[in-house]
Amino acid sequence: MKKYWLGIESSCDETACAIVSPDLMVLANPLYSQIKEHNKFGGVVPEIAARAHLEKINPIAQKAFEQAQINPEQIQAIAYTCGPGLMGPLLVGASFAKGLAVDLGIPAYGINHLEGHLAAAHLSHPDLDAPYLSLTVSGGHTELVMVEPQFKYSLIGRTRDDAAGEAFDKCGKLLGLDYPAGSQVSKLAATGNRKFVRFPRAFHKQDHGEFSFSGLKTSVLRYTQTHSPEFIQENLNHICASLEEAIVSVLVEKSIWALKKTKAHTLVVGGGVSANGHLRTQLQKYCDKNQLRLAMPALEFCTDNGAMIAAAAILRQRQNLLPTLSKVSAWMPLAK
Repeated sequence: MKKYWLGIESSCDETACAIVSPDLMVLANPLYSQIKEHNKFGGVVPEIAARAHLEKINPIAQKAFEQAQINPEQIQAIAYTCGPGLMGPLLVGASFAKGLAVDLGIPAYGINHLEGHLAAAHLSHPDLDAPYLSLTVSGGHTELVMVEPQFKYSLIGRTRDDAAGEAFDKCGKLLGLDYPAGSQVSKLAATGNRKFVRFPRAFHKQDHGEFSFSGLKTSVLRYTQTHSPEFIQENLNHICASLEEAIVSVLVEKSIWALKKTKAHTLVVGGGVSANGHLRTQLQKYCDKNQLRLAMPALEFCTDNGAMIAAAAILRQRQNLLPTLSKVSAWMPLAK
């Protein structure tokens, strides 16, 4: 009887379970997004998120088994997100994973959320192997990390304040867009003039890998305060295009700087913002021009999902480097 991995992700506002084979074939990857629970608050409320996870995790797990057409006895191990993330949501996922593992008599492994985002690229590029430079860019993280064999990580640069994904969401909220605003900003930007407003780009040309997006949020706030609501609404697509350009240009420039500094031949991008079409296009353009490999996950694996957590555990198992219950991924110290 063929055995599979169950991956569980519950670090923020997505309840996700996936069934993945040892050769990284995804049989099922359902998730529940809590957009409606948090919409009226304009952001994620940790207590509400935890309660939603508690309500949805069992149905989502059942849905995964139904889609994969296997039974729980075919699961050889469980991988769950142990951090970083919101404490309540993480506790729900960990408790579910450990309880099910005890019931099935199989091991459960805590996996670092950021390592999961890197593993997402392996789902779309099975031949991918270290060393490579990684750009992890999401609502909570913006980091450049050099990944060496045996899961050894060297931090090249990170945001000093806000993450790129948070800047997308919070700036979009200032412009009157509903939560989550980041994806709406990108949709509107597709028909806008990227030079309509020159929003600030912190550390844009400086010789280091650090990021900063707090000043951008302040600039967008000031812009909304000095222009009428009618003007903002009439030019929303142009303003969104300018905002997207300000964020993406910094991400691309810093990635190029890090590629040159590390002399890496492969760039791996992960995290929710890796779904951004403008970012993907600009990075691909540079990598193609300079004969570098760009490995990005398929869009379905960009957001938080269970498949990436299972994949991270599988990749570690291949090198006998799975964490124990008392010791999580070595990347944890790099997470905010």
